[in-house]
Amino acid sequence: MGSTTDKIKGMANEAAGSVKQGVGKAVGSKKMEAEGAMQKAKGEVQVAVGDAKGKVEKALGR
Repeated sequence: MGSTTDKIKGMANEAAGSVKQGVGKAVGSKKMEAEGAMQKAKGEVQVAVGDAKGKVEKALGR
């Protein structure tokens, strides 16, 4: 995957995770809240990977 793809997927996971976390909290579902937090964290990692790939690509002149 390219850096842009990683960033887009990461931002989507962050957003979906935040929503899921909020819904879980609103309805009192600790499981859904935890799943949302995990998905949000996954998204944050994906964005970081995309940033790192972008820096490498830039350094290599691509």
